[in-house]
Amino acid sequence: MIRFLKLTMAVAGKDIRSEWRTKESLNASIAFSIVVLLLFSFAFDPASESTKEFAGGLLWLVFMFAGALIVNRSFARELPNDCLDVLIASPLPMAALFLGKAIACFTLLMVIELISLPVFGIFYDITWWNQPGWLMLILTMTTWAMSVVGTLFSALTVNLRLRELMLPMLLYPMLIPALMAAIQLTTVVLTTDPVGGDNYTWVKLLVGFDIIFTSLSLALVDFVLVR
Repeated sequence: MIRFLKLTMAVAGKDIRSEWRTKESLNASIAFSIVVLLLFSFAFDPASESTKEFAGGLLWLVFMFAGALIVNRSFARELPNDCLDVLIASPLPMAALFLGKAIACFTLLMVIELISLPVFGIFYDITWWNQPGWLMLILTMTTWAMSVVGTLFSALTVNLRLRELMLPMLLYPMLIPALMAAIQLTTVVLTTDPVGGDNYTWVKLLVGFDIIFTSLSLALVDFVLVR
């Protein structure tokens, strides 16, 4: 188990260092998030109560499109010099390879989200830090869902010529349950309402989604990569 964890963190560290050196996807995703938030701020009145009611949906819409740029590069960065074939042929367990890349995607996505949140608060005049514990929990669970499912589909589409098109088409429909829960909970948090009662159902949905799809991804990763 300790060796498995070391290999997983080695893969995650490699991907994070590789992205940090070039910052191609990171810069593009952050710029995209800020530009979209800025454009929508001209379309909606920040002072309106109705704007705050769909703020959660707007926020996760931005995160989803920006996140697709990150997860698309998860396995695509291994294509030059046949690095992916070397990784698959190595003694490295495919589960460790998958988890390492999912953790790297999760880390990069969290960076994008934490940078975008203050910008979102400024543009839409929303106090987003009233319930920081709940907000971070929602961000963490939903971002992990995006990372796990996105990494699996990134491995599945890595050899396709139209992978930039195919990945979002596969990813977004699969994430609908997690996004519904995240949008509902984020809207409640941003409107400073207490998270309780029926909202716990959405929390359970997010937890269940993460557990089920993490387990399925680990079970299917050998078939997806060694095909």
